[in-house]
Amino acid sequence: MENKQNKKKEKANTGADQEIKMSIEESFEYLDDVIEKMEDPEVTLEESFSLYEKGMKVLKEATKAVDEVEKKVRLIDDDGNTEDFE
Repeated sequence: MENKQNKKKEKANTGADQEIKMSIEESFEYLDDVIEKMEDPEVTLEESFSLYEKGMKVLKEATKAVDEVEKKVRLIDDDGNTEDFE
């Protein structure tokens, strides 16, 4: 458990210029953390802008990942036949 939290912190500290690769679940956790930090009244405006920028990049990547998953999902009907999910 501690290892996962450390991994999450490392990703949260990634610079805005670096590409961030996370699972969809990790992306949503990261975005929750960004929102929580931005709601902190002690966060400066500059920090808020930086958090927003990083959050938007993660959100864009998560959206792409969700779109890709949706394309791959196939429905199986009662007879065992498959069709693409739309």
